[in-house]
Amino acid sequence: MRREQEFIDDLYARVDALRGDTETSVTDALAQGNTPMQARLERDILVAERSGLLAALNAVDGSLCFGRIDLASGVAHHIGRIGLRTDDADRTPILIDWRADVARPFYLATGHTPMGIRRRRHITTSGRTVTALHDEILDLGDQERTGHEDPTGDAVLLAALNSARTGRMNDIVQTIQAEQDEIIRAPHRGVLVVEGGPGTGKTAVALHRAAYLLYEHRELLAKRAVLIVGPNPAFLGYIGEVLPSLGETGVLLATVGELFPGVRATATDTRAAAAVKGRADMADVLAEVVRDWQALPDPVIAIEHDREVLMLDDDLVRVARERTRAAKLPHNVAREYFEGHILNTLTELYAERVGTDPYDGSSLLDPADITQIRDEIAENPEVWAAIDQLWPRLTPQRLVADFLADPVGYLPDEDAAAVRRPVTREWTVADVPLLDEAAELLGEDDRLARARAERERETQVAYAQGVLDVSYASRTYEFEDKEDEDSEVLSAHDIIDAERFAERQEEDDHRSAAERAAADRTWAFGHIIVDEAQELSPMAWRLLMRRSPTRSMTLVGDPAQTAEEAGVGSWQKILEPYVEDRWEHTRLGVNYRTPAEIMELAAAVVRAENPHFEPPSSVRSTGVRPWVRATDDLPGAVAKAVEELTPAEGRLAVIAPRHLHRRLAAGLDGVTAGAEPDLTQTVVLLDPRQSKGLEFDSVLVVEPGLYGTSDLYVALTRATQRLGVLHTGRLPQALVTTWNRIRPRQGALPPGGDGNG
Repeated sequence: MRREQEFIDDLYARVDALRGDTETSVTDALAQGNTPMQARLERDILVAERSGLLAALNAVDGSLCFGRIDLASGVAHHIGRIGLRTDDADRTPILIDWRADVARPFYLATGHTPMGIRRRRHITTSGRTVTALHDEILDLGDQERTGHEDPTGDAVLLAALNSARTGRMNDIVQTIQAEQDEIIRAPHRGVLVVEGGPGTGKTAVALHRAAYLLYEHRELLAKRAVLIVGPNPAFLGYIGEVLPSLGETGVLLATVGELFPGVRATATDTRAAAAVKGRADMADVLAEVVRDWQALPDPVIAIEHDREVLMLDDDLVRVARERTRAAKLPHNVAREYFEGHILNTLTELYAERVGTDPYDGSSLLDPADITQIRDEIAENPEVWAAIDQLWPRLTPQRLVADFLADPVGYLPDEDAAAVRRPVTREWTVADVPLLDEAAELLGEDDRLARARAERERETQVAYAQGVLDVSYASRTYEFEDKEDEDSEVLSAHDIIDAERFAERQEEDDHRSAAERAAADRTWAFGHIIVDEAQELSPMAWRLLMRRSPTRSMTLVGDPAQTAEEAGVGSWQKILEPYVEDRWEHTRLGVNYRTPAEIMELAAAVVRAENPHFEPPSSVRSTGVRPWVRATDDLPGAVAKAVEELTPAEGRLAVIAPRHLHRRLAAGLDGVTAGAEPDLTQTVVLLDPRQSKGLEFDSVLVVEPGLYGTSDLYVALTRATQRLGVLHTGRLPQALVTTWNRIRPRQGALPPGGDGNG
């Protein structure tokens, strides 16, 4: 252990020196102030690179090194969260990044296939202090013993599984299993589906896959960024420290409700409304809504121009509309064509009215006259009022809000009633894919933005010209009394003009790729990872596929846990419209979270509906059975059970239907209802869907008879140690049957579960 401690001490001395050098470099660069253009650019690049390195060093501080592999050749490699080399000319590796190929045997080697390794060592640290070593002998002919041998090789894994939860997901870089490593290092091209039941580590695998891809394809993904989509903000907070702990900070984490720039979903839909909004045919409905905004006169629009009244009737506008639609452009982009058709139509009407020979009907106007008439009509406010009425500029927000306020005629009556709501500025998660679809249908008429940008550029060029003129005048005054040879000295006027000078003064965009992607609806990500992918609606998948034109994606989920009414559930149904059958599927079959005693109860709930259901195999058994109790005093029983189940260290979740939260929270100290849960608190109150993807030391499930099968399965599989169930009403029959089978000595529950288990 002393040798490893000396290595760790030396390692952190190097890290501290590197951190100090980085901080000094950034500080010195920022202190340069008004520097020449090239120096300022170099400074900004240095600041960006060094700041990223500093963030990575700070993030991984703690257990920087966690392993060592001793090769049969006598060479040893230490494995860590990031890679470090000596600062001499040889650049000798000191610490091997866990993602490097040379580190892979640390995860894959076995006694049967040692991969050239003699010994694998797990190093456990607390801060910078080595606290434990666990050695696995892979070369059985090696007689050397250290006293730290682990006969089973499972001590580190089991210690991690049994450790108290903190309310934040930890990385699994020390305990990645072989089946997980294969998924983490799979090629990044194409769509990979990772299916796994509760506790199989699929979320952790997906996050480590993101870190691996960023390491393996740094140049590509640093430019395009990686998007990780989670089911809710609490979940994103729960996983938010994993990638920084692995040295990766340039990833965008978001829910579907956060993927439309400028909109944050804060309102809540009814389940019926979310189901309707999520259906694939909503794309066709919105397309119909857009077409209906492309109106016809009712019956005519009269426009007064130069003492003449021009009549835009149904037939004339219909021709203009159909010609515009034939261009197959988004609504706002096509408006320019519609404007042209209307202006031409009005010009023809006016020219015919004032420029026709009354005797022979010939035109008295030449092309220049026609052009002048068109220009004059284009300055008539009544013309633009008519165009705005017939083909208005629309925002996605206006289109969707107006549609939801009056969906009658577009949806069946029952569906229309489900989604109808007053016009509001609050949006739901299910609204965001509709907004994104609307944005695609509408497009963006950027003529005003381009005109504004051109005016700003002209202002900048004028300012730059003024600066150059002052410089030239000053230079002329300085040299006017000198000899002729001094006139050879170059001035700013000689080497740069006003336009190039203005361009050089424009600020570069130093935001990270993830920051720029968050603000750009049309951004194409280098890779997208979707957790709880089975829950996303068809409309949400349309949104995500637009952001992944290369179809480079990792989808993580479990169809057995599908709970959302709009959720697709089936991988085939999700992917067939976009990639047909060109996708890979893999399954994780080992449950690292849920003890066998709890998993037996949870699996029975699903088997009641699907007799062929096969749950993941639990890797451990705690010997602690779950319990089921009936009560007449739910708040009191919950308070008592919380006191019983709350671990000395770790976290407890009370999972209950949302309508009970306020009542239950009143009896629990420090627990609040109605807000996003703080998962770092000792006791948190959640509904079943908020608990998806999370894990706790202990879980109390309240009123399971009010849950659907998927929700109950999720709730019952959140615990790593202990599970309790409280109810006042009837229990699901599957729960009763299973309970009576596994706990006969405790007293059977009567049919329907009205009794005390």
